[in-house]
Amino acid sequence: MFSWLGRQAGGRERAGGADAVQTVTGGLRSLYLRKVLPLEEAYRFHEFHSPALEDADFENKPMILLVGQYSTGKTTFIRYLLEQDFPGMRIGPEPTTDSFIAVMYGENEGSTPGNALVVDPKKPFRKLSRFGNAFLNRFMCSQLPNQVLKSISIIDSPGILSGEKQRISRGYDFCQVLQWFAERVDRIILLFDAHKLDISDEFSEAIKAFRGQDDKIRVVLNKADQVDTQQLMRVYGALMWSLGKVINTPEVLRVYIGSFWAQPLQNTDNRRLFEAEAQDLFRDIQSLPQKAAVRKLNDLIKRARLAKVHAYIISYLKKEMPSVFGKENKKRELISRLPEIYIQLQREYQISAGDFPEVKAMQEQLENYDFTKFHSLKPKLIEAVDNMLSNKISSLMSLISQEEMSTPTQLVQGGAFDGTTEGPFNQGYGEGAKEGADEEEWVVAKDKPIYDELFYTLSPINGKISGVNAKKEMVTSKLPNSVLGKIWKLADCDCDGMLDEEEFALAKHLIKIKLDGYELPSSLPPHLVPPSHRKSLPKAD
Repeated sequence: MFSWLGRQAGGRERAGGADAVQTVTGGLRSLYLRKVLPLEEAYRFHEFHSPALEDADFENKPMILLVGQYSTGKTTFIRYLLEQDFPGMRIGPEPTTDSFIAVMYGENEGSTPGNALVVDPKKPFRKLSRFGNAFLNRFMCSQLPNQVLKSISIIDSPGILSGEKQRISRGYDFCQVLQWFAERVDRIILLFDAHKLDISDEFSEAIKAFRGQDDKIRVVLNKADQVDTQQLMRVYGALMWSLGKVINTPEVLRVYIGSFWAQPLQNTDNRRLFEAEAQDLFRDIQSLPQKAAVRKLNDLIKRARLAKVHAYIISYLKKEMPSVFGKENKKRELISRLPEIYIQLQREYQISAGDFPEVKAMQEQLENYDFTKFHSLKPKLIEAVDNMLSNKISSLMSLISQEEMSTPTQLVQGGAFDGTTEGPFNQGYGEGAKEGADEEEWVVAKDKPIYDELFYTLSPINGKISGVNAKKEMVTSKLPNSVLGKIWKLADCDCDGMLDEEEFALAKHLIKIKLDGYELPSSLPPHLVPPSHRKSLPKAD
């Protein structure tokens, strides 16, 4: 067991949230430096795939990458979350954001240009220097004292071009930059405009750069208030069809529908849908700090598996090279046979096909290397990674679980996240089981005359109906017995196995709540307790 895993439970409970994060971060860093990095360096992994990880990669806050065609509302989305402008922000219908902007927390508002940013050891962007000045001149960090940014950082990307515009060279490999960010962020949000569903060639290539990061991708259909309900249904179907041609996964991507800016809705027919979708998206983003350690662990596992596969490929190419003559011919033959080599290695080492890098990209990169200078397979390096994956990871996962239990839940706060958490504008306020919570009159009373008529047709005895008679009426709702059983338990306030007229009215009200699509409460809220039972209910408990 590692020394950083040896902290006693009592010490962990006394430690604060920051100490807990440091413990996990230290474990991840230690595993990478001692187990994975030696294998990467031996087989030139950093030249083929991804630069070596640094301390900032383990310590940085959760990051969200926004990607989309121009004028889909990426920058406006950030403004909507933060509820304030940030340095470098430009919004307009034309392609306005021509740079990658990292929006991060800072005590003082300001911006840092790319060339200065990549030499800052406290920021996780040092390895971006390999993309050259053409990229660095289009990269900046925007810092401001915003509550939201204390928990997350947001990366705004240039609008992806379509038509003739996409032929204009950016001067750097746009998709490679996106891939670099995708490997390090916690969420990738693809934004679409309800009026711009076409996926251009550049956008298609950008999405393909996220290969292997499918679990991080979320889709936002923005500006959905600009179409009516019928059009929205068609737009949603067209979007899913377009995405299905680009993203090759058996699962359907989660699409959030709404209008993510602080302006009045143009079409209010789907207001309730938009509110529910916004809350779902907010919950997903708010959970990122709590899941950050698991995400970094997951990314480390993916990186370790890729490093292993890369080592097998490189060492195989080295082994097949002749010692003296015919090196160039053999190199060309091996590159052309790379798909066959993949299959051979899969069988020999029982490796999943999904763990191998993309064949075409690997073939292009191998053209630039002398295979005779590659290293032969070093079993000890492979064993170290295997040992990490089979033993050490489970120990670290246990530590993460213990830290989550002993530290308070971390949620993103501030900005738009605070606007719907309290008061009458909280999602679900005054709806379903919460209806009537702030009213003096019992909410069931308005429909009680109707329920009373039904009650007296069920042959009450001494003012109560039996469970058998109540069941005859309740099953007409066609709700499953499991749901009706829960409703009975909530409505039978005095637990006597019978229902009086108020309890029966309550049962009918709860059935109506369920039929309207709301969830039943786990216990009866005080405002739903029938007036005649409000004093006797504590005794029943």
